[in-house]
Amino acid sequence: MAQRRKTRTVSVGTVKIGSGYPISVQSMTKTDTADIDATVCQIRQLEEKGCELVRVAVKDASSARAISSIKQSTRIPIIADIHFDHVLALEAVARGADKIRINPGNIRKPSEIDAIINSASEKDIPIRIGVNSGSLPRRADGQRGTMPEALLNHLERFRKRRFNNIVISLKSSSVEETVEAYRKIARECDYPFHVGVTAAGLPCEGIVKSSIGIGALLLDGIGDTIRVSLTGSPDEEVATARRILASAGVRHFGPEIISCPTCGRCRVDIAAVAEELGKALERVEKSLVVAVMGCEVNGPGEARDADIGIAFGANNKGAIFQKGKVTRTVRADEAVKVLVEMINKDVGAGLVPARDAGRK
Repeated sequence: MAQRRKTRTVSVGTVKIGSGYPISVQSMTKTDTADIDATVCQIRQLEEKGCELVRVAVKDASSARAISSIKQSTRIPIIADIHFDHVLALEAVARGADKIRINPGNIRKPSEIDAIINSASEKDIPIRIGVNSGSLPRRADGQRGTMPEALLNHLERFRKRRFNNIVISLKSSSVEETVEAYRKIARECDYPFHVGVTAAGLPCEGIVKSSIGIGALLLDGIGDTIRVSLTGSPDEEVATARRILASAGVRHFGPEIISCPTCGRCRVDIAAVAEELGKALERVEKSLVVAVMGCEVNGPGEARDADIGIAFGANNKGAIFQKGKVTRTVRADEAVKVLVEMINKDVGAGLVPARDAGRK
């Protein structure tokens, strides 16, 4: 794994973004922001799922004004998503947004950008310059530029104003285009990156595209905050983002269950065991690897490498391994109960602070 790209630090409310801090998880509400009750309800659900930053769409003045009320009833920082009308950015800042996102494709006038910079500077909040492949500005010849080109052109105004409280994103629905854009800009500046693949689609396809795109960048050491964009529940976006970070080895959010794909040698319903175990460990926050293996071919090896695990063999029984050593043998029908009891005993009833291995 590549060393993490070194960046400046940007503060978004209580969350710090940059290479000195864990890569944060964010999502975006799917409600009408002006509907305060619905938006607060969804943000609270996201908070419970582990979301650390949330973005809200600011499509009109009533949406911008709602931010102050939304903040009073939620805990995580609020990011205002602005398009087309710079006045909405000014109102969102005045109403307490912790960060604003603007799109170089539809807010381009120097006077409007200056007004946004002045407002953000006064409140000491960051601006995300969020380039989107679907709204790239046109060049003088009428052709649309590339995402890196649009970003660098837009960034000139901020640099002239000596405004560096910036986060950058360059998103496309194409995984290849997204990854190439981030890699190119990573060599051009030290601003932290918000990473994601935009409009990734329904969960089945979107999770795959997001995992490949975000995962490739994380393994390159690129990325400081991530959002998984799915056509569906924002809860699933957060769950997927956390899985991506854990799979890339940059953060850990509780037990990781590794289980074999099963084959004709398997004598136990491994899928049922793994699913039951996962549900039983939902409230355990300690980071550990739990293995569930279905036969004697590679099961003992995988279970032995885990913090705790079980490898099933003949006679409908399984050997429980702890740190590489067999500690007991159990029947298949009592495996989950015994594993959960052993894990809870080790971590103090299962409710301990998470060991967050945020890569720095």
